[in-house]
Order: sequence, then C-alpha cells, then structure tokens
Amino acid sequence: MKFVKHTLLAALLACAGNAQAQEGDYPNHPVRMIIPFAPGGASDFVGRIVAVRFSELLGQQIIIDNRTGAAGNIGMEAGAKAPPDGYTIYLGNIGTLAINPHLYSNLGINPLKDFAPVSAIADMPSGLVANNDLPVKTVAELAAYIKARPGKLNFASPGSGSLNRLEMETFKHEIGGDMVHVPYKGGAGPAAVGLVGGETQMMFSTLSSVISFVKAGRLRGLAVTSRERLPQLPDVPTMVESGFPDMVSSSWQGLMVPAGTPKPVIAKLYAALTRTLAEPDLKMKFSNGGAVPVASKTPEAFGEFVAVESKRWGKVARDAGAKAD
Repeated sequence: MKFVKHTLLAALLACAGNAQAQEGDYPNHPVRMIIPFAPGGASDFVGRIVAVRFSELLGQQIIIDNRTGAAGNIGMEAGAKAPPDGYTIYLGNIGTLAINPHLYSNLGINPLKDFAPVSAIADMPSGLVANNDLPVKTVAELAAYIKARPGKLNFASPGSGSLNRLEMETFKHEIGGDMVHVPYKGGAGPAAVGLVGGETQMMFSTLSSVISFVKAGRLRGLAVTSRERLPQLPDVPTMVESGFPDMVSSSWQGLMVPAGTPKPVIAKLYAALTRTLAEPDLKMKFSNGGAVPVASKTPEAFGEFVAVESKRWGKVARDAGAKAD
C-alpha cells in the first residue's frame, strides 16, 4: 500500500512539474487566434493588425482562424471549448460577449463563465451610412424617408446580436419608423459590401468596415455615434448633432482565453498585448480605420467591464424587443 501511495504521489508531482515547465516555456509553438467573423470586418481588421507585433513579442506565430457563422456564436463556442493551454485565444467583441447571450436562448456557453479575460484591445464608434441611391443627405432626411415608407426599406447588420443591429433598433424606436432587418453572415465586411451593391439601403457599422467606402464616395456617411466629430471624417456630424442626444455608442474588441487557462499564461499574454497596443505604428493603423487602442488595467478589470456591458446591452435588447433572426 505504501508503494502505491508513493507511486501516486510521485506521478502527481511529476504532472505538476511538467505543467509548471510548460507554463514557463509558453509559448513554444504557434498560437491560434479565433476571430468569429469573416475577413473585412471590424474584428478581422483589429485582429490582423494586432497579430503582427503580438507575434513578435510572444516569440511565436499567431495564426488567424476566421470561424464565422451564427452572429459570431460558432467562433465563440470554438474559443470557449478549446483546450485551456494558451494556444487558442479568442477575439471577442461587444456583440458576441455582451449582446448575444440576451438574444439566443439556446446559446451553448456563458461568456462570463466559460472564458477568462485577458484585456480590451480596441474601441470604435459606429457610422450611420446609406447606399448612394438613397435620396437623403442627412439623418433628418433619412428619418422622414423611412417614416413615409413603413416596412418598405431594409437595413443591414453584421448579425442579429450585433451592436449595430441594436443601434438601428434604437433609431427606429426614436423616429417611430419600421424597416426590415437583413442580417449578414460573416459580420460587418459582407454587410458593407452588400450595402455598396444595393442589396440594402442603410446600416450602422463599425467605422473600420465602411470608412474606406465613405472616403471613396461609394457610401454616404450620415452620422457617427461618437460624442465628438472624428478627425478621419471631419465633415460627418454626430448623431447628437443630428438631433439624437442619447445615441452615443461604441463597439469594443477584447481578448479572451478558455476558462481554466493558467494565470501565468494569461499574464504573459497580457504583458505582450499591452506592449503591442502601445506601439505608435499600431495606433496610426488603428486610427486610419476608425479605431482606438484600449488596454485594460488588469485582466480582471476587463472581466468586470464585460459583465457591466452585458447587463447594459441586455436591457437595451429587451427594451427594443430585439430577437435573434
């Protein structure tokens, strides 16, 4: 019996020693970053810019895995159920982490329990944009045009659970209008392309997905959801200026890992990520796409932030009567 006990103890100590060695050696092979939306969207824009310097600081390649579908839920579930070893990291956003849980009753995971936070990465306001064929040039003209055609116009969104969808639901409520919602699989990139092509008439979108179209004159920028005008689009007014003082909102992106990931691994990811976000070159690239780098004070602080945002946007979804399409 003593031999069995000693053997078991030795095995446990060996496993613990191997785990510590693996954590200390982390990372020793490439790391996969799951982005739950298609290339061209805001999440993909942020993830690919961050991955370059992040890879250098970690000393391993970061492989982008665009895992699309179900308004980001497929990629989110893949991220949460990955082995908690630090070799799968997940780029979540306000839609997947704070809104989807309130729209999808059959969601297989709880973002607040099934992920461990690392840090916020980016913040970005939205833009209200319209197809060039729509005969409106201001938010007021758009509101009047919608009200005169109840149920005859449609708006795009990057998915049922996206902030952009709730922004439009709020706008509809404010003006007393009615439109058809057209959610796009894959996120803001496909939705923006569809809007340019005339498949839809308007949408709220994270600026990184539409700013190039606005600057090129392929979409009409009507307003932004920031409190102040943006230097990238100085001629585009805010929603506040346009008569909607409560329509101030902004999307955010943040890094998560599966729950149970060792704290030393999270600490390494956090240190490399915050150094990445402080790089002047990254700040410039973010700015060109309408994004601002934002690092959380601690991983725990990011977790607390996500919980607060989930409560806030859950109420907005319920008040707007928003449901998964």
